[in-house]
Amino acid sequence: MLRPILAAALLALASPGAATADRVATPAFGPELEGFDYPFPVKRFTFPSQRQTLQMAYLDVPAETPNGRTAVLLHGKNFCAATWESQIRALSAAGYRVIAPDQIGFCKSSKPAAYQFTFRQLAENTHALLAQLGVERPILVGHSTGGMLAAHYALLYPKAVERLVLVNPVGLEDWNAKGLPPISVAQWYQRELKTSAESIRAYETATYYAGQWEPRYEPWVTMLAGLNTGPGEEAVAWDSALVYDMIVTEPVVYRFPQIAVPTLLMIGQKDNTAIGKDLAPPEVRASLGHYPELGRAAAQAIPGARLVEFPDLGHAPQMSDPEGFNKALIEGIGAR
Repeated sequence: MLRPILAAALLALASPGAATADRVATPAFGPELEGFDYPFPVKRFTFPSQRQTLQMAYLDVPAETPNGRTAVLLHGKNFCAATWESQIRALSAAGYRVIAPDQIGFCKSSKPAAYQFTFRQLAENTHALLAQLGVERPILVGHSTGGMLAAHYALLYPKAVERLVLVNPVGLEDWNAKGLPPISVAQWYQRELKTSAESIRAYETATYYAGQWEPRYEPWVTMLAGLNTGPGEEAVAWDSALVYDMIVTEPVVYRFPQIAVPTLLMIGQKDNTAIGKDLAPPEVRASLGHYPELGRAAAQAIPGARLVEFPDLGHAPQMSDPEGFNKALIEGIGAR
């Protein structure tokens, strides 16, 4: 389903001047990713929130041979439900029902012009979706910003979570406390308006994929660039700015000792993520995003947590090595 997009993206990369013509070469998608197909049917949950009616897009993929358990996959800041494709297929084949929502403000979900983004609010939205679907005690798998969300969800609804899996979550350190200068929503917004396929590709290569780019990642660059430069780019950029402010100002690291759910940490050791660190003084920048240390500290702070390390992978181990990651994930959640 993604082949036409991949072909167009590769053609653009091969063309002379592709780097400078990114915004022209990239397909333009609508504010809810209209024009970009997901690998599974997209469903929508309509609900009231903050005095408005919103729609949350989600995937709900049945198990091939049901084992009675449900995995809920929570995407990161620059990811969508579709980027979990490999994990959805592997989990479904292993007997799990799989639900993967697009959070409000992201991907195929509503982009409200006025919304107080908090992790509590996103957790409440997700809880409402799962209640609507009759899911009572899912396994939560959260990656990056989705890891922060999953941690908050487990803190809010500890009896409604069977197991917690955090994949290279952000929020393992308090960037402000470590010296990141204040960044206003207006600053975030102006930065987001400058997003292009070139800037996305460069950032993801350095952070998500430990410096190793492969053509199979290109559809996800096209997805983000097309969303950020399409007809809804201002609405997308504004919600993105609000989300960045939420991430930076709501670190979850201080609450790790309160997590009362069996927890698995899955950490790519070459990750160096620290949002906004390019705005920090050099000496501060050098102290941020050391995931080998951060992952081990989190494993010690969360009662009974188990740590799986991927020595050669970056911020997105589930995408760099889907086969190895899926094997470790299914083994990790299979142990009762």
